Amino acid sequence: MANAPTKPTTPVKKESSSASGMFASLTIPICIVVAICIFVFILGDPSNFKGGDVVNGYPANIYGTIHKGGVIVPLIMSFLLMVIVFSIERFVVIGKASGTGSVDAFVRKITGLLNAGNIAGASAECDKQKGSVANVIKSALKKYGEMEAEPNLDVDQKTLAIQKDIEEATALEMPMLEQNLTIIATLVSIGTLTGLLGTVVGMIGAFSSLATAGVPNQVELSSHISEALINTAFGISTSAISIIMYNVFTSKIDKLTYAIDETGFSIVQTFAASHKSNR
Repeated sequence: MANAPTKPTTPVKKESSSASGMFASLTIPICIVVAICIFVFILGDPSNFKGGDVVNGYPANIYGTIHKGGVIVPLIMSFLLMVIVFSIERFVVIGKASGTGSVDAFVRKITGLLNAGNIAGASAECDKQKGSVANVIKSALKKYGEMEAEPNLDVDQKTLAIQKDIEEATALEMPMLEQNLTIIATLVSIGTLTGLLGTVVGMIGAFSSLATAGVPNQVELSSHISEALINTAFGISTSAISIIMYNVFTSKIDKLTYAIDETGFSIVQTFAASHKSNR
């Protein structure tokens, strides 16, 4: 008995993976450098402090207040910039993966064409739609045509071959969609922990000023408390945005995966029903 062929018809996208890895390796240090520049040259501008004294002066506006958060502030700012940049990058990549039109409408068209037995029309719709979903479906339709011309396999083996092609094509497309999501997920925890570290550092400074002065220096005390609260606010904000973005992208990827599964099931069922009935 001949074995069902398992070679997928969709090529491995090494270029996309390499480009995404290069993007991540460049984005992280650039965000850190940009955050440091913002902290030093914008937030640390003398005009943001009364008397122009950056070190000992009292903040004159919100920029000066944020600068008083201390050296941990630019680190948390770099995390926030990373979340923003990687979120934009994921929006672009997942948007391209969805194709040129609505995924739901595309799935309905493909299902209708399959029910009508119009495989060529379904393949043409994939060319119009483009994107990851269309790539997987077109791969499955190509395998569909190959199996119709295959004389050495029975219907069950052909059906299995189509199913395996869908699974393997999906496995090639999904990593491209999920790349860099790990970074966003990591920033959820790192943002909170770094903000907490800044809070602890600020409170240590506040209690230290109380311990070393007979009469509490209200300016110094308030400065350390402000440092603690600013770091807390930045850390929580970074984590909150990271959680929201991660859940948004996960939901989008799940939607694409469901569309592939639904259409792939229709292809397999159509092939099995049409060929079993003709035996």
